[in-house]
Amino acid sequence: MNFISTRDNSPATTLSQAIAAGLAPDGGLYVPETLPSARPLELGSDLADTAALLIAPFFAGDALADALPAICREAFDFPAPMLPLATPDDHVLELFHGPTAAFKDFGARFLAACLTRLRKQEDRPLTILVATSGDTGAAVAAAFHNRPGLRVIVLYPDGRVSPRQAHQLGCFGDNITALRVAGSFDDCQALVKRALNDAALQAQAPMSSANSISLGRLLPQMSYYAHAALAHKRATGEALNFVIPTGNLGNAMAAIIARALGVPLGRIVLATNANDVLPKFFSGADYSPADSAATIANAMDVGAPSNFERLRWLYRGDDAALRAAFTASSVDDGQIRDTIRARYQAHGEVFCPHTATAVKVLQDLRGQGAAGDWAVAATAHPAKFESVVEPLIGRTLEVPPALAGLLARPAHADPIAADYSVFREYVARG
Repeated sequence: MNFISTRDNSPATTLSQAIAAGLAPDGGLYVPETLPSARPLELGSDLADTAALLIAPFFAGDALADALPAICREAFDFPAPMLPLATPDDHVLELFHGPTAAFKDFGARFLAACLTRLRKQEDRPLTILVATSGDTGAAVAAAFHNRPGLRVIVLYPDGRVSPRQAHQLGCFGDNITALRVAGSFDDCQALVKRALNDAALQAQAPMSSANSISLGRLLPQMSYYAHAALAHKRATGEALNFVIPTGNLGNAMAAIIARALGVPLGRIVLATNANDVLPKFFSGADYSPADSAATIANAMDVGAPSNFERLRWLYRGDDAALRAAFTASSVDDGQIRDTIRARYQAHGEVFCPHTATAVKVLQDLRGQGAAGDWAVAATAHPAKFESVVEPLIGRTLEVPPALAGLLARPAHADPIAADYSVFREYVARG
């Protein structure tokens, strides 16, 4: 299978080449030349097995095809359980049982496994650039830590991530560098995209991306939706609907592509925080990226979601069809806090602020008469946001062992201006 750019101005390439590059030369995002046809899909013996079966068509004919089962075993070696919520027919898909307690561990580990296999001993070191609004950077840092021939530069908006997220981002050292940028996530993302498209810099210091613009991140994220939906279908005979908290649209895009491949997913509803570019679009306004605003659900503080390009590609630029297929709702900080407090008081359930946005949207859907079986994607462990969650529930949260281990390490991040010339010099140092 070959892959092309969403902007149709770059040559077709193999999956391995697309994963290694991260971003297409014309600044677009890589997508399959033709999406595999929808087909009956099998539930694997476990999550890794389902992942290998689902993703296999994208790897057809690629240099990594034979290694795909081993890559999936390496990436999907922790669970993604779907558990019932207290409200009838509602569930939560817990995606935070990996080494950094966030859903992004799955995609980051898959990408690291791919790039490690693609590299040759004589290759020059590859620099992985990653902009993060909170969780991506730590997941990538953990996945790539001490892998030979690979260095990672993580950019995050200074003061706009939780204290524990900031500590995670700076606690690895060795081949991982953390930069705290005087700006927003969108500023960080712009720096990364500009560097990846800087031909002279690429020649000096070969680079790739580990953001959700990378196919190596996006494709594996389909797997946990597929595994949950196929298991639910087998058990109940019903399709599973999802509410997915989203910022850069990568996690939701993975579910959307999985459904297009034949996974028995019903409705897919997007939940955002106060950064409401997507809800405005799906309500009929023109797509209009905006400066991001800081919220307590900081990992979704995105004003220009990159994967919107892929979503438009999937619907061939037909915005009317796109709006007919999805809805998106915005949840402000006050509603997030109210949801966390109320669900704990009523049911003993504890959610991170991002998961709580999706729970609030699901509550509203039920109030509007939405029927069927629904699940919320729980994207991060609430203990990563103790400064928000603990005052609302009135108790201390237990910290998962893997997260506790990271928090026990010393951490450091270099301050940097949101200035491309400064960042370029940083990357060029090698």
